[in-house]
Amino acid sequence: MGQVYPDVIAVPPIQRPFQASATPPGSKSITNRVLPLAALAAGESTLRGVLLAEDTQHMMTALRQLGFSLQLDAAAKTVRIRGESGKIPAANGALFCGNSGTTLRFLTAILAASPGRYQLDGVERMRQRPIAELVEAIGALGGEVRYLRQAGYPPVETAGRVWRGGSCRFTSAPSSQYISALLMAAPLAEAPVEVVLDGPITSEPYVTMTLAIMKRFGVAASVCCPGASAARRMVHVPAGRNYQPCDYTVEPDASNASYFLAAAAVIPGASVTVKGLGRDSLQGDALFADVLRQMGADLFMGTDEIRVRGPSELVGLNVNLNSLPDMVPTLAVLALFARGATHIADIRNLRLKESDRLAALQTELARMGARVDATADSLTVFPPEKPRAARIRTYDDHRMAMAFAVAGLRVAGLEIENPSCTAKTYPDFFTDFTALTAGG
Repeated sequence: MGQVYPDVIAVPPIQRPFQASATPPGSKSITNRVLPLAALAAGESTLRGVLLAEDTQHMMTALRQLGFSLQLDAAAKTVRIRGESGKIPAANGALFCGNSGTTLRFLTAILAASPGRYQLDGVERMRQRPIAELVEAIGALGGEVRYLRQAGYPPVETAGRVWRGGSCRFTSAPSSQYISALLMAAPLAEAPVEVVLDGPITSEPYVTMTLAIMKRFGVAASVCCPGASAARRMVHVPAGRNYQPCDYTVEPDASNASYFLAAAAVIPGASVTVKGLGRDSLQGDALFADVLRQMGADLFMGTDEIRVRGPSELVGLNVNLNSLPDMVPTLAVLALFARGATHIADIRNLRLKESDRLAALQTELARMGARVDATADSLTVFPPEKPRAARIRTYDDHRMAMAFAVAGLRVAGLEIENPSCTAKTYPDFFTDFTALTAGG
């Protein structure tokens, strides 16, 4: 699947401004939501523009193991899947989810709301990524999930207890995936489900995305803000509603688009247009384009098009990226080339991602000459007078590899280890990235 890269790759530096258009492959976040919802629907759905990468392959493989009929046309990036009206065909199964948090967390909730017994596991890093808050919320709704090794972490086993419904609560949840998982599974409960959100939620735009996709599949949840504080929200999901099949087209991945837009921002006079994304996007990461504007880039954002032009000079920022945590590596790399320091706040959950991204960024940016201060939930980058070439470790983290590719456009001799880790969400990234920044 995708390109085979050497162990180390160097991105050719840019000699002059370029103008290019890009359409990244489909959104991982949307693909891994529409796949299980289609499997729960009452009939056949056609999903177009799906992402074909490690994370989505884990989801598709798991759904096949669970007995669903899933037909993939890889060339057309289309999946046809026959839903079973909320029923899981296989009564048990052992599912390997790799390092895909969406696969493991979404399926844990869905399977825990179903009568069968299922085990879910992943790679060693997945076993270090917490799941306790999701398990506790499932318990509050009448389900049961057991830990098979360390309490609070995968692997887990569902106990075959259908949810009775009721209420669960998240207070300052470190991952929106817990909430999305609960919401997607909620229609399987015997009674309505109320999810109470108290305080800020990391990556909250992904919860909004989940609700919008659920509505497209025929289940409309309602959101209200009782009392005087808008920080407390209640999401009500009705019971007894089957998801309905639909023809769904997945939009391009906004997170992966960020690297192309950043490539324009870091080269004065360069321009990149991303088609298929804009102010109407379901993905919160599309708003990273406005962060580039704040750094000095020229920005045009239409309904389904984003265009960025690089300024003569980038400027450092003081910004809260709690809602866009996957964009932190991209911004941190751009900070190497900005005038003044860049402070990125409220990003605690980066320590729980595919790598400890705060520690990884601190180490690798320092290799390039930056001074980097990292706390439990923030990162401050003081750019060097001139960033230097280095060999960048990626920690088997696709975001690290793709973000530092942007630095290679300005720093000759920069090398990136294990570029194949981008197969997690974008197998052909380096091929597409070097072709685009060459002006093609």
